Amino acid sequence: MRPKHLLLLFFVSLIGTSCQSHGKENKKAVIAGSEPQPIVVGADMAQQDLESYETAYFASGCFWCVEAIFESVKGVQEVISGYSGGTEENPTYEQVGRGLTSHAEAVKVYYDPEVISFTALVQVFFGSHDPTTLNRQGPDRGPQYRSVAFYKDENERKIIAAYIAALQEQNVYQGEPITTEVIAFEKFYDAEDYHQDYEKKHPKNSYITNVSIPRLNRFKKNFPDYLKEQGH
Repeated sequence: MRPKHLLLLFFVSLIGTSCQSHGKENKKAVIAGSEPQPIVVGADMAQQDLESYETAYFASGCFWCVEAIFESVKGVQEVISGYSGGTEENPTYEQVGRGLTSHAEAVKVYYDPEVISFTALVQVFFGSHDPTTLNRQGPDRGPQYRSVAFYKDENERKIIAAYIAALQEQNVYQGEPITTEVIAFEKFYDAEDYHQDYEKKHPKNSYITNVSIPRLNRFKKNFPDYLKEQGH
């Protein structure tokens, strides 16, 4: 039996369950047809209320999916979709989505460390996507959808590195190399307002129903102890 605190067993069920391609055209239409708008923090948390929480940054494919996953985790107060890991200033969704920048779609996670640790968030990150598919998550392909674990200090870097080492030691991915980038966090750009809480606002969107929701449900099945109580 693998160490329970590493929560490695759930990975077995995730291997080979790639997202379906239905709805990819729908996501492309958003890239082509939506105008950038200023970011507005989610209705449940005012900006000043978030300043007392810790932050963590991850990229693992379409941020519509990733935002919904982290928002389902207890101790997480707010998740913002955006762009990070590149050098261009003020990137837009059209630029990032078309691979015209060096940024990845990413999320900024505000969390309460007294409820959930950074180590647990790293477990959530690896447990909710396939880190062996280089520059790809399901139907989304390109470096803008690459897997990235950002660290803000040496302690966070060590936590990420130790977890990757544990995954490799346990041969969770059956010999497949982990391609996740582990890089120092530099800057995060909020995505346009229409991307925030996208899954909640557009539950009937074909990309959401065929890609995002199945990915979220797989995560919930494997991490029941990490989920918020109903209504929270």
